[in-house]
Amino acid sequence: VVGLAFLVILAVFRGLLVAVKAAVLNVLSIAASYGVVVAVFQWGWGGPALGVSGDVPIESYVPMMMFAIVFGLSMDYEIFLLSRIHEAWVRTGDPRASVAHALEITARVITCAALIMVSVFAAFVISDNIVVKMLGLGLAASVLIDATVVRLLLVPAVMTLLGRAAWWIPGPLDRVLPHLDAEGSAKPPGRAGAK
Repeated sequence: VVGLAFLVILAVFRGLLVAVKAAVLNVLSIAASYGVVVAVFQWGWGGPALGVSGDVPIESYVPMMMFAIVFGLSMDYEIFLLSRIHEAWVRTGDPRASVAHALEITARVITCAALIMVSVFAAFVISDNIVVKMLGLGLAASVLIDATVVRLLLVPAVMTLLGRAAWWIPGPLDRVLPHLDAEGSAKPPGRAGAK
C-alpha cells in the first residue's frame, strides 16, 4: 500500500523526494498512533481515565484496521496539501512561497476536517467494548497527530528545506512514468516549474 501510494504520488507530482517524504511521514503518523495505543492499553498510561484497568492485550486485527483507515485519511490530507503546493510551484517556481501559499489556503480546511474525524473517533472511547475503545483512541490520536504535527508542521518544514530539490525527478524515470494530473485537467507533459 505504501509502495503504491509512493508510485502514484511520484507519477502525479513528478518529484522523487516529494513521494519519499509523503510515504515516510504517513507511516510516521501511523507509528505514533500505535505508540499511543500501546502506552494506554499495555503500559497503563492514563488507562483508568478511559476505563481501562491493567494490561490489556491488543487484538491482532486492530493495528491492521488502524493502518487502513489512517493511511487513507493521511493520504487524503497529503494530496490536498501537495496539490496546492504543486499548483503554486508550477505557477511561481518559488518553493518557499509555494509552501506558504498552500498552507495559507489549506490549513483551516485540514484542521476542520481533522477535528470532525477526531470528534467521531474520540466518541468511540466511551464504548464498553475494549476493541472499539482501542480503535477510537488510536484513530483519534493518529488523525490529531497527522493533521497538526505532520501536515501543518513537518510537511511545510521539509518542503521548505528541500526547496527545488523536492520536485526533482531523474530523466529516465520522468520518461517512463505516465503523466497524471491530480486536478483532472488535460495539460501537456512538462517539467514542474518550467517556464
